Amino acid sequence: MRKVNIITDCTSDLTPELKEKYGIREFPLIINIGEKSYKGGVDIDTKMLFKLIDETGQMPHTASVPPAFFVDLVKEYPEDEDVIYMGISGGISGTFNNARIASEECPNFYPIDSANLSTGIGLLLLKAAKFRDLGMSAPEIVAEIEKIKPRVRTQFAIDTLDYLHKGGRCSGTARLFGTLLKIKPIVKVVDGKMVVAKKPIGNFKKALDLQLEMFDADINNIDPDFVFVTHPDTHEDAIYLMDELKKRDVQIDNLVETNASSVIAAHCGPRTIGILYIVKE
Repeated sequence: MRKVNIITDCTSDLTPELKEKYGIREFPLIINIGEKSYKGGVDIDTKMLFKLIDETGQMPHTASVPPAFFVDLVKEYPEDEDVIYMGISGGISGTFNNARIASEECPNFYPIDSANLSTGIGLLLLKAAKFRDLGMSAPEIVAEIEKIKPRVRTQFAIDTLDYLHKGGRCSGTARLFGTLLKIKPIVKVVDGKMVVAKKPIGNFKKALDLQLEMFDADINNIDPDFVFVTHPDTHEDAIYLMDELKKRDVQIDNLVETNASSVIAAHCGPRTIGILYIVKE
């Protein structure tokens, strides 16, 4: 049986402990702000990111990883080993398409479009690691992940519309009225892209409680392996959500708080927080 290696980029938002435990290798994406470039998760964190955006008024842009990078990365492994890559959605970044191009040159390279972001990717990576450890081959793992992808639930409550507006995902008019009405939108990942799914009005706690209601709607169908509460900078909100989730009559084997990467934070802004999980069917 050929050995299977799993790699990802810094947008999967798994904790260092989980990446080490499950043998998942991570590489950074490049974040450009103005004329300067930074390695996400290496020389820029979310605190620094928000500070730079406030100071410059410029939104960061993520540079796609070129095909040559993946070719060189795969060549670090023996030819008789396979490499699976799964990172940021192809609907958000060109990185997956470049990985696909690289796979044409590297027959032992298997890129998968996660159609997701943040720990939505992380959930799929952990499943892939589980299948690997069960002895599945790379093609078998790819097939299983493709079945699971539609069952990932990735949704975030967002405190401000400014970042969605600056990133081109919210018009100026929508931002103005949303701000006046104190809308705290719930953004979901649908078909690999971010969409505004719900628009609760009022304080941020209403948005947190709406996320709990959305979780409750799936409560009899939750995959118990992992449930993540993910955010860039709002630990107190995370404590509230995790305490509430623990009160639910549902089995959760691993309830984990994780910090969103600077790349993910750039899309949604400060005080963004989500409950991410997989449903069984």
